[in-house]
Amino acid sequence: MKTAALIVLRVIALTIILFVCFAVAGGVVGFAGSAQASEQTGASTLLLLAVCLLQVMVMTHLILRSRWTGWRLVAATFFIFYGVTTFMPQIESAVFLTHLPRGTVPRLFLMGALIAAPFSVLAVLILGKRKAVPRDTDGDTQLAMPASEWVWKLTVIAVVYVILYFTFGYFVAWRHPGVAEYYGGTDPGSFTAQMGTVLRNTPWLIPFQIARAMCWVALAVPVIRMLKGKWPETAVSIGLLFSVVMNAPLLLPNPYMPGPVRMAHLLETASSNLIFGVFVGWLLTQLHSTKMRVAPAMS
Repeated sequence: MKTAALIVLRVIALTIILFVCFAVAGGVVGFAGSAQASEQTGASTLLLLAVCLLQVMVMTHLILRSRWTGWRLVAATFFIFYGVTTFMPQIESAVFLTHLPRGTVPRLFLMGALIAAPFSVLAVLILGKRKAVPRDTDGDTQLAMPASEWVWKLTVIAVVYVILYFTFGYFVAWRHPGVAEYYGGTDPGSFTAQMGTVLRNTPWLIPFQIARAMCWVALAVPVIRMLKGKWPETAVSIGLLFSVVMNAPLLLPNPYMPGPVRMAHLLETASSNLIFGVFVGWLLTQLHSTKMRVAPAMS
């Protein structure tokens, strides 16, 4: 009971810290006048606190359940948090939101770093994981697969991601009239017709999404290696990381995306990323190579 209460207090403290990091970083990069950073009163304050709480809850679980400690854990936390909250969404912003004011995307990348760096250090300190402990080598065997297994698993992951991206993108988001209008497109009437339009007008989009799938894998790898739990915990943790931590900021109003479009994207990406994250966590923690199964028993 005492331990649970202590964790709750630490989560509250980290939520406030993350809230302050958002506000300070927004001011540093010049977003102090935006809804995300400057309207820190009333409903906007509560909304930003809710976003921070959602992100902190998922990151707290990852840190507390990590077999890593100290600066290694700080580095992993920064890599994961920055990658999920900033790098992954903003590389799409750079591609699709071409009407943003000049310099907006670079400032968003900088703002993400200014948030993730202090938060990662303080999260590890506050959650009591700063002290080095004897190295737990159990995680070293995670992901120990032959190259052939890596190849087919990464291929499957890329295919699954592309399928999820385009099916959820069309049926959940694109069919919303406000979304198509926002991006200057139209609904051709069917998924098949939509994919034909994609292949005809933006043939680079599928390779781009395959590259993003590999970036997601890169973010999942340290989670798989550092978590102590069995594969169900790992898979769900990655799903929540990809879904909640990345998409919670879509709850916040911003001057660049209308509310209905934002909510459509929130539903689209939160649901598809949850499924994708759980799938990646499951597939990469399953050992399908017979040789790799037999080797530990012979040692």
